[in-house]
Amino acid sequence: MLITLTATLVGAGYALSEGIVSVHRRAAKHLATSDRGSLAIIWASGFISIFIAFMVAAYPGTGDLPILRTTPAIGVGVFCFGIGLRWYAISHLGRFFTVNVAILDDHRLVDTGLYRWIRHPSYTGWLLAIVGLGLCLGNGLSLCILLVPTVSVILWRIAIEERALRDAFGQAYVAYASKTWRLIPYVY
Repeated sequence: MLITLTATLVGAGYALSEGIVSVHRRAAKHLATSDRGSLAIIWASGFISIFIAFMVAAYPGTGDLPILRTTPAIGVGVFCFGIGLRWYAISHLGRFFTVNVAILDDHRLVDTGLYRWIRHPSYTGWLLAIVGLGLCLGNGLSLCILLVPTVSVILWRIAIEERALRDAFGQAYVAYASKTWRLIPYVY
């Protein structure tokens, strides 16, 4: 019961956080976007995977891992750290952060704060939040159901975003990218 309540509260926190970002950080309508429909796919895959993960976790014996049953507090911690990292990254980028991939008219390459070392701290935070939610569910199968689509959509979205940044900033972005850590090295 405690695990279900904890996971539900964490899941609601995640939905609220992403809803706020989506409403307040959309690029202006006059800007061309390079999104390629990825925002809609992110929302759809997120909703579906979270729904299925909760359904699987609700049935005892379907992926229960005793060690995960003892980790809701760790899951809450990982979730909060991930959301905090994501919000820090969004805040640090300021008006240059948009949920739909777009380059503003006066866009500049940000290479300060965490962006000095990590190319995509917002996506790193998002992934940590999903891992935290999965740990809160206490179910190995649910954790996999959350991670597989999330990692897939993050990798696809990063490829779209990096292409837009390379097109906009050319060699300056290539030089920046060569000095920073990637979320999942050597995959894209």
